[in-house]
Amino acid sequence: MSPAHNKSESVKQALDALDRGVEPERTVLRDAVRALLTELSRKAPGRSVEVRIPPFGAIQCVPGPRHTRGTPPNVVEADPMTWLLVATQRMTWADAVRDGRLRASGIRTDLTEYLPLTGAGAD
Repeated sequence: MSPAHNKSESVKQALDALDRGVEPERTVLRDAVRALLTELSRKAPGRSVEVRIPPFGAIQCVPGPRHTRGTPPNVVEADPMTWLLVATQRMTWADAVRDGRLRASGIRTDLTEYLPLTGAGAD
């Protein structure tokens, strides 16, 4: 992570870039993804769901049974741009799943009750 960079500001910068019709710089997108993952772990503490946004980060969150070995039973995975859009509700969870941009397997993986992740500067 880039500790000198304001993570909340990176979410705003990434969304501003999208609003201008350009792709966010890689470091801005990376920091935005990590800020949003951090906010999700704050809003949904726990270890029953693994959220993977390769290559920038992965967390465990959501209350419930803790997973410790092998492939987790509850996994959410998306590319960084999709995660940015879903986490800030610029794309719905349902649309992202339907379009195959977000993969969610397991009974605890619907994270819509925790969205949007506005505390990370997405509002």
